[in-house]
Amino acid sequence: MRGWDDLYPLPVPPSWVPGAAVGILSLHFIQKLLFPYFWADLRYLLKVVTYGARMEMYRLQGRVVTVLDKFVKLAEKQPHKPFLIYEGTVHTYRDVDRRSNRIAQVFLQHEALKEGDTVALLMGNEPDFIHVWFGLAKLGCVVAFLNFNVRFRSLLHCVSSCEPKLLVVGADLLGTLEEILPKLQKDVSVWIMAKDSTFPNVHTLLDKIEAASEDPVPVNRCSANTLKSAVLYIFTSGTTGLPKAAVISHLQVLKGAAGLWAFGATSEDIIYITLPLYHSAASLLGIGGCIQLGATCVLKKKFSASQFWNDCRKYNVTVIQYIGELCRYLCNQPVEGEKNHKVRLAVGNGVRNDVWREFLDRFGAIKICEFYGATEGNICFMNHTGKIGSVGRTNFLYKLFFPFDLIKYDFQKDEPIRNKHGWCEKVKKGEAGLLISRVNAKNPFFGYAGNKRHTEKKLLCEVFKKGDLYFNTGDLMVQDHDNFLYFWDRIGDTFRWKGENVATTEVSDVIAMLDFIQEANVYGVSVPDHEGKAGMASLILKDNASLDLEQMYKQVVTYLPSYACPLFLRVQEKMEMTGTFKQQKFQLVDEGFNPSTITDPLYFLDNSKKAYVLLTKELHEMILSGKMKL
Repeated sequence: MRGWDDLYPLPVPPSWVPGAAVGILSLHFIQKLLFPYFWADLRYLLKVVTYGARMEMYRLQGRVVTVLDKFVKLAEKQPHKPFLIYEGTVHTYRDVDRRSNRIAQVFLQHEALKEGDTVALLMGNEPDFIHVWFGLAKLGCVVAFLNFNVRFRSLLHCVSSCEPKLLVVGADLLGTLEEILPKLQKDVSVWIMAKDSTFPNVHTLLDKIEAASEDPVPVNRCSANTLKSAVLYIFTSGTTGLPKAAVISHLQVLKGAAGLWAFGATSEDIIYITLPLYHSAASLLGIGGCIQLGATCVLKKKFSASQFWNDCRKYNVTVIQYIGELCRYLCNQPVEGEKNHKVRLAVGNGVRNDVWREFLDRFGAIKICEFYGATEGNICFMNHTGKIGSVGRTNFLYKLFFPFDLIKYDFQKDEPIRNKHGWCEKVKKGEAGLLISRVNAKNPFFGYAGNKRHTEKKLLCEVFKKGDLYFNTGDLMVQDHDNFLYFWDRIGDTFRWKGENVATTEVSDVIAMLDFIQEANVYGVSVPDHEGKAGMASLILKDNASLDLEQMYKQVVTYLPSYACPLFLRVQEKMEMTGTFKQQKFQLVDEGFNPSTITDPLYFLDNSKKAYVLLTKELHEMILSGKMKL
């Protein structure tokens, strides 16, 4: 009797099939071993190329499609979908579109605004921030986002530097308006988000919005002729002095808005924004990203660590935005069922390695999407692989689209090192170098409003060859042998604290206004288990003068944002200088704020007592152990 195999013989594969299978498996093994990130890199690059190709196609067709254009289309396509959720109230795409139309109509009727005019916006996180922003954008205006933490002289400087025709102020910031109103330029028309005003010559907006038409303004008012035209001014501390108004073009808004999409967010996601809207992270990546996706945004007035996960559960949040400090604050909260949520992506920057690991352990399988990008910069990195500590990856193809280099830097002279031929030199892998990005037609640098000198200072010429031009990020980075990039430090007179850049010269100028101060040298010092660096000021007193701690406290809290107030003071008899007659900071930074090793008098800003107090060894221990809140 014949067997089954005799009746139905199995087909014999060609002789080359086993060899091909072994070859494919071998290639797969080699790829995993030598090029473990190949597919992740390819997927990310395809997204970048696809987005760039889409914008290029629009350009070739003679179309200029902005983020605002996309929003208006979405309001027609999905009018009833929630766009904003704020304090439990839902604002649909149609709601936001119509209210922004009303605001545009008010200013069209009451102000002689022309296309390209600037309007400064001083508001906290609330839906009307977005309504005013969009309404003014529909009139073709450039909107300047003012940092509501900035006070007095710095705020007046911000307003004057962007030369606005109008200043719009939120109802909760009328106290700030009262401070600057007497010294505000007389040609700036002031509007407040209220129905009545006690200020002379100040216009009210809420009453006029209610009476205004919901009809769209003429399309020609907001039609952009080029993606390189300015649409926003976003203030950055930069590396020196008072805040500077970075010029943000339609092109930069589009690039920022693509961030959430590039990390894998979709139209079904619900994004939680607790960062201030005057920051590019919240406005461009958050709100712009929401529009790019056609998604929903939950907007918070102010970040609250204790309410964070409750909000995420209440609104079914799937994507959160962070800065490093935010993650640390969440990790410091009491343990209470925090894995009970739907968050799958966390997008932001500045999180430390130890906090990154603790965050994942505490809050579950959330993909941390760390990125790097300066507000005014022309280079961006995105960590699409989830490598802990890295701000992104690079490779040969990425550098073709976004050319950059890390160059050697002289910390004493505070400038790039040039060889005997006058050219800059690249660092080796594993070494820290200054990140510079080539400026060209595809990656332009738009500079700062009203200050050509500051714009020129951010550019490096003749770097590797005659005629080349690079944007100086002011950041030191390290590229490892696997081509991952890591943020190392800031250069110049700037440090970062509580997610904000602090310009040391601005703080020094405020302190030097005191009549008992001869000189102030401000720098940042590391504090264990805290992101960035805390502010510290070395002080030289005038002859026969004594330190008035009460006056010092009043001065810094009155004229500086809270994050810029020095936490530590050090009184010295002599200010050390560098060979180029600059204030010596490196030794002071290394010495820190330890009263056991420093013989000079030290003081600490105790917020609970609203005063500077003597920094004792016991208080120093409390700060190091985390018992004293900074």
